[in-house]
Amino acid sequence: MMNVIRAKRAGFCMGVALALHKLDSMVASRKAEQVATLGEIIHNPQVLEDYARKGVRRLGAASEAEPDMAVLIRAHGITRGMEDELRGRCSRVEDATCPRVKKAQLAIAEATGAGRELLLYGEADHPEVRGLISYAAGASHIFSSPDELEVLLEREDLRGRPVVLAAQTTQDRLLFDAMRARLSSLFGESLAVLDTICDATRQRQEEAVELAGKVQAMVVVGGRTSGNTRRLAELARMRGVPTVLVETADELEPEFFHGVDTVGLTAGASTPGYIIDEVESRLRGM
Repeated sequence: MMNVIRAKRAGFCMGVALALHKLDSMVASRKAEQVATLGEIIHNPQVLEDYARKGVRRLGAASEAEPDMAVLIRAHGITRGMEDELRGRCSRVEDATCPRVKKAQLAIAEATGAGRELLLYGEADHPEVRGLISYAAGASHIFSSPDELEVLLEREDLRGRPVVLAAQTTQDRLLFDAMRARLSSLFGESLAVLDTICDATRQRQEEAVELAGKVQAMVVVGGRTSGNTRRLAELARMRGVPTVLVETADELEPEFFHGVDTVGLTAGASTPGYIIDEVESRLRGM
């Protein structure tokens, strides 16, 4: 039997749990209206399939909304323009934006409203990042790594201009701190820094790194489109530990665990507990 060490904080974070609770309430209380979400409520295919079976429609754009719809704004948030259009089209709009994401949106609006340019550490094509950028009052620049930051600094002449540094809420805090130090050395007092990385993200990342140091292999469970899930796998691999990311227990391949006696198990913030349980059970049976 395989020895499995499961991370204490694997699975749903507060923001995801709140969003799903709101959607469950809308589904349970609906009358004649169609319940829909704008985009994926969270980045987990199994959860999305479950809501589709319950009749929840997923809209690709605000323009698809209809007057008799009850629409929920996803946990990652949406752009200001999308929200304005959505509220103009629907009779009922509920906001399930994660409180930490909403706090970051408002902080960016306030900081850039004073004339600062935004430097955002995040994935440019991620819905949360697109939403955060929409709250910037002026120019904004996105980078996803220290190398991309250096390219940005070479391309854009930002010297002497007030800037504010922020991050997508699920980014790597250690990398963020390193890039903050780099920018501080260049901009000095003209740099403002917003602490937008979620504590739940930091705790999960720290736990994954600690766990990777105790095991022979790591399994990370969650949707492949989930940024925070992918980063957990990346952090484990950076410790030199063989790591696999799976969405369900059926994706586990016994060959990967040949010679492994102890495996670490963690999961992204949008992964349901029952899926983590199934993966753990399958691992223990190897």
